[in-house]
Amino acid sequence: MLAYLPRPPTDTSRYGTFPQKVWLLPSPRGPSGGGGGQWPLLTHWLLPTPQPEPPAPPRAAAEDGHPPAAKRSPLMPNHPSPAHRGGEPSPATPRCPSNSSRCPPASHWHPLPSVPGTRSRTPEGPPGRRRRLLEEEGPVAMGGKRQRQRYVTKVGKCQVNLGNIQEKKRFLSDIFTTIVDLKYRWFLFVFMMCYILTWVAFGTVYFLDAWARGDVAHRGDPAWRACIQNVDGFVSALLFSVESQRTIGYGARMVTADCAEGVILLMAQSIVGSMIDALMVGCMFVKISRPKKRAQTLIFSKNCVISTRDEQLCLMFRVGDLRDSHMVDAKIRAKLIKSRQTAEGEFIPLEQSELNLGYDTGEDRLFLVEPQIVCHVINRRSPFWDLSAESLRREQFEIIIILEGIVEATGMTCQARTSYTEDEILWGYRFEPCMSLEKGAFHVDYSRFEMTFEVQTPVASAKELQERQELELPTLGLCWDHLLPP
Repeated sequence: MLAYLPRPPTDTSRYGTFPQKVWLLPSPRGPSGGGGGQWPLLTHWLLPTPQPEPPAPPRAAAEDGHPPAAKRSPLMPNHPSPAHRGGEPSPATPRCPSNSSRCPPASHWHPLPSVPGTRSRTPEGPPGRRRRLLEEEGPVAMGGKRQRQRYVTKVGKCQVNLGNIQEKKRFLSDIFTTIVDLKYRWFLFVFMMCYILTWVAFGTVYFLDAWARGDVAHRGDPAWRACIQNVDGFVSALLFSVESQRTIGYGARMVTADCAEGVILLMAQSIVGSMIDALMVGCMFVKISRPKKRAQTLIFSKNCVISTRDEQLCLMFRVGDLRDSHMVDAKIRAKLIKSRQTAEGEFIPLEQSELNLGYDTGEDRLFLVEPQIVCHVINRRSPFWDLSAESLRREQFEIIIILEGIVEATGMTCQARTSYTEDEILWGYRFEPCMSLEKGAFHVDYSRFEMTFEVQTPVASAKELQERQELELPTLGLCWDHLLPP
C-alpha cells in the first residue's frame, strides 16, 4: 500500500522527511577543530547530500593544536567513500586494536550531530557482523529501490489475491460460473470426471443388481432369464452403463421386461446423462467463445504523453484494434489509483478516482476503425491540476485504462485493460501519425504505433499556467485600452 504514497520531496529538509537508520561514522576534525568536516552518512534511505557547513577561520585549527585537515569531497548517501579503494580499512569501523599504529587518537572520534527525526546508534561487533546487518535490513529499508507492485498489469490482469473467505459455499451455489472460471487443465479434469464417475456409479449398481438376482451365479445357463442380458460381471456392467448413457446401442446388452428395477435404473441414468451433457457442453461452449481472447487484439500504447493541445495541458495515450471486425459501441474510461491520507489522519489505500476522457462531450465513445489518441484535459477538475514535470518524479500513482465494447462476430461484451505508472508518462512528447492515404483506402502502419517525438511543452503545472494567464490578461487589456482612440 505504501508504494502508492507520494515520494518525499528532495528539497523539504536537509536530511529528508522520513526517519532513517543512521550509523555513527568517525571523521577527522574539520578546519574548525569541532568536527565541521563532511560526515559520510551510511543510511538505508536515499537521502539528499547534506550541505557542507562553512569552514571556520584557519586560526581555529592553530588554537586547537592540530594541523588543518585536507578538504574532503562531498559524499552521496549509499555511495562508497574514495578512501575505501586500494584495500585500506574503511573509516566506518569504530573499533581498532590497541596495538595498531594506524588507529587515530581517541580525541579524533566525534559523535554524529543529532538530526531531528532520526535515531542514532553506534555499530557494535566486527565488520562482518555489521555487513550482515546491512544485508538483512537492506530489503526492508530500501523500499524505494524495489520494483513496485502494480494494481493491474500491462496485459490487463488484476494483481489482487482474495484470501480468508469463510463462506465458500457461495461458489457452489453458482456452479456454472465456477466451472467456467476454472483454468483449462482443471476444467478438462472436471469434464472427464463427471462422465467417468457416472459411468462407474451406474455400472456398479447394475452389477450389484445382477449379483443379487443371481445372474452372476447362472452365468452361461441358457434356461436362466436374466434381468439384463449378457451382464454377468463388473466389466460387462460398466460397458452396459457406457452404452446406455451415450446411446451407443451395440445390441449385445439390454434390459429385459423381467425386472422393474432395471427399467428404473435405465431411466434414471438417461436423465442424469442429459443433465451432465447440458451442463458440460454449455460450459465448454461458453469457455471457448468467451471474448476474453478478443482483448488480445486490442492494443494500447506503452507510454502516456503529456503535452499541450489547444493551449491546454493534456494527458494522452493511443489505443488500436488489430482485427477487421470492429468493436460495436466501444467506450473507454480511466481510473487513477493512488493512496492518500485525509485531513483527519485516515489512510485510504489504493483510492480510485475517475479521469474524465470526454464523458460530458461524448468523446469517450470510440469508432475504433483506426488507432485513436484518447485525451484527458488537465483542468481544475482533474487530479493532475497541480502536477508539474518536477513533481511528476516524486509522485507514485497508477492509471487504469478500461476499454469495453461488443464483439461484432459473437455479440458478447469484451473488456480490455492496461495500466500506466508515473515512470511510463513522458512529459513534452506527442505521438507520431501512423495513418496515410493510399489508393482507394487509408493505410495504418502499426510499426509507428509506439513512436513519439519531443515538442516544446511548459514544465509548469496547469494550475501555474492558468495563474500566469490570469495575471497577463489584465495587463494586456490596459495596454489595449490605452491604444484605442478617444
